Amino acid sequence: MSKFEYLKLADTVAAEIASGALKAGDRLPPQRHFAYERKIAVSTASRVYTELLRRGLVVGEVGRGTFVSGEARRGVAAPTEPRGARIDLEFNYPLLTHQAAMIARSLEGLERPEALEIALRQATSGGTKAARTISAEFLARKTWTPSPDQIVFTANGRQCIAAALAAVVPPGGRCGVEALTYPFIKGIAARLGVTLVPLAMDADGVRPDAVQKAHREAHLSAIYVQPTIQNPLGITMPGERRADLLRVVEKLGLTVIEDTVYGFLDDEVPLAALAPDSCIVLDSLSKKVAPGLALGFIVAPPRLRESVMASVRSGGWTASGYAFAAGQRLMGDGTAAELSRLKRIDAVRRQQLAQKYFANFEVQSNAKSYHLWLTLPPHWRSQTFVAAAARRDIALTPSTTFAVTPGHAPNAVRLALAAPPMEQLELGLRTLAGLLSATDDEDFDSTE
Repeated sequence: MSKFEYLKLADTVAAEIASGALKAGDRLPPQRHFAYERKIAVSTASRVYTELLRRGLVVGEVGRGTFVSGEARRGVAAPTEPRGARIDLEFNYPLLTHQAAMIARSLEGLERPEALEIALRQATSGGTKAARTISAEFLARKTWTPSPDQIVFTANGRQCIAAALAAVVPPGGRCGVEALTYPFIKGIAARLGVTLVPLAMDADGVRPDAVQKAHREAHLSAIYVQPTIQNPLGITMPGERRADLLRVVEKLGLTVIEDTVYGFLDDEVPLAALAPDSCIVLDSLSKKVAPGLALGFIVAPPRLRESVMASVRSGGWTASGYAFAAGQRLMGDGTAAELSRLKRIDAVRRQQLAQKYFANFEVQSNAKSYHLWLTLPPHWRSQTFVAAAARRDIALTPSTTFAVTPGHAPNAVRLALAAPPMEQLELGLRTLAGLLSATDDEDFDSTE
């Protein structure tokens, strides 16, 4: 056999995973059986499995076997798209039972020709004065009210991140981020030629001394943080930490890219309320309303607004006219605010349910959050647990997805509680709690 024949066989298995012939959680045959089926030496089969492990396509442990992980890595590892699992604890878009009817009432009349004629026109990154005014009022929190003239629009929250990053960090530059962070920023940064520098965290969030150390060693242009209900850990920075962090940031002359997409679940004001000239605030309608009705908001300091607008235009990230029209209605008539209020109640209920089933396990959570961080018992590894859950038709996210530095992920998983109906959520949580207690998942008798 050719020296590189094992790579061809690994490519064949990878293609089967990519096509869906092999699905997340499927068990591969023992290496000896694989060798017999493929008419190769056992040593070659071992090299095939090692290559698949290296690519992150499979996971395995002694005594359990080798399983498809569901993470087909190409270049920068990124979260998968929804896989259609029966119980989705991977993607965190809250959908209330009656929200479609509420949205429909708000959008009544938008289908009329005279309304559509306006809605289907080309939009701009700055929107209209009416759109900016309504958005500023909607985004206002306690002591923080953005000026309408600060607001720039994109089509969604991810585009907000891309536009802000492109505006303040040059290609080849560096941006500090939480050591465990929102996964999509990794792919965005890679495509922009930006290097992400992990910032150490503690129970209060990013440590100010970590920002100083990173800037001293790597010369940062900005930092990206989620100060309220951080994803994936659920941390909300207390007031003292916010003040300490901002003092360091302003001393170093750094820009803060502040992601507040989960901020609607809490009463905390953005960091921008304390340091308006240093912070770019990002938000969107995707969590508050629905992922299919997204509109992204960037609240930029006056000194950066033109750069942010240019970034949106050059990136092709301008929202559609229809998104503006729908967003204005939903914000203007109070529907978006009411959905936000109801989802705050819903998040608390789901978190309480999760605490019921995981009371005996190590969980980091926020009582107001739609997600929690579950540290696994020693007999489980993150990827293996995700694969075991997938075999029970439950989708989870392993810690590696959130880690900025490869190989430095804790032995944990994130559970997103927002998507499943309550009865499905309870079934999924009960099944996972039983799986956590089992010493061998093959001996676990699922209650499904």
